[in-house]
Amino acid sequence: MLNINRYKLSNGLRVVHSPDINTKMVALNMLYDVGARDEDPDHTGFAHLFEHLMFGGSLHIPEFDTPLQLAGGENNAWTTNDITNYYITLPKQNIETGFWLESDRMLGLDFNAKSLEVQRGVVMEEFKQRSLNQPYGDVGHLIRAMVYEIHPYRWPTIGLSLDHIAQATLEEVESFFYRFYAPNNAILSVTGNITFKEVVALCEKWFGEIPLREVPERKLPKEPIQTEERRQEVVRYVPVDALFINYPMCEFNHSDYKVYDLISDVLSNGTSSRLKQHLTHDKKIFSSIDAYVSGSRDAGMFQIVGQLADGVSLEEGESEVQKELEVLQNELIPQEELEKVKNKFESSQVFRLIDYLNLANDLAWYELNGNAEEIEQIVPAYRSVTAEQTKSIAQKLFDKNKRSILYYKKK
Repeated sequence: MLNINRYKLSNGLRVVHSPDINTKMVALNMLYDVGARDEDPDHTGFAHLFEHLMFGGSLHIPEFDTPLQLAGGENNAWTTNDITNYYITLPKQNIETGFWLESDRMLGLDFNAKSLEVQRGVVMEEFKQRSLNQPYGDVGHLIRAMVYEIHPYRWPTIGLSLDHIAQATLEEVESFFYRFYAPNNAILSVTGNITFKEVVALCEKWFGEIPLREVPERKLPKEPIQTEERRQEVVRYVPVDALFINYPMCEFNHSDYKVYDLISDVLSNGTSSRLKQHLTHDKKIFSSIDAYVSGSRDAGMFQIVGQLADGVSLEEGESEVQKELEVLQNELIPQEELEKVKNKFESSQVFRLIDYLNLANDLAWYELNGNAEEIEQIVPAYRSVTAEQTKSIAQKLFDKNKRSILYYKKK
């Protein structure tokens, strides 16, 4: 059982802590409740740009990485449509360096034209590499535009257009920071070899005087229910034809989320899963195929992605996938198969939380979505799912009138 402690500073910063005396390291994970969904449709890519700007120097620290490396630490970050997440790992004896670094860039960045140009160039190059110059790189743009008509999930984290980042001004960047990068819009999770008393003292010392800020109320448009199938076909210079099938599904916090997730595991988690066993190994329809859930804070996507084997048409591939989905709609998953999938999930979850950094990441995420203690209820919740539930959700999920299908053809 995890020992989870929490504390809240007067400026609104939420702190979650769980000790681990089996390591000599400490992890600081700072989650900001801002992602690509919070961007203006004409100024996309800003959340991801900030992920990079946060390493370009803050008010009192001209360079982020050097003092961290001198203290024996490592760091990284990522951006999604929902959050921007930063983490630092350091030896226990040097952990105050992490609090100092993280607090100074929350207080304010060194906004200057040079830093913006450097990071803008990095982000634009990443856009080109990931979305323009890589096979299937524009899939995220194509699919999101099909699945979402009005919700800001309709653009990927990297942004809708290179122009949005190219035209970003210093004033716009600074405004974005002070709207969202605030102690009252963040969660700091701390794990590893550090006591709760030490965490509270360091948080008060380094974060306590940062003023809270006026974070705008989030008013996102609700995506209307899809009532008819959407299809698109593109032709590109890619190695093989690929099939992308997407269905709308619930948000991460929904009570049915675990059922959707288990259905995706039944379909594609491991070589003995249904799609991989039947359509790659037995029938050789696909060279590779997977099913995913997006796990987003607002209504998400259930995605099936497959690359066709040589000589197999996209129509045949789609037909074979549909047969597998209809089996899930019409028949109960055998208890042994469902139990195997649950065992895999439990195993991966247990091993994930052994690592102090993974635990820090997850504590912040679950605290954002309710409370950190829910992390210990995940396995029992998945264990409770029945075959009847999976059949019922499959019947609702795999509705042909709600699917979006992309044929990605080889030129």
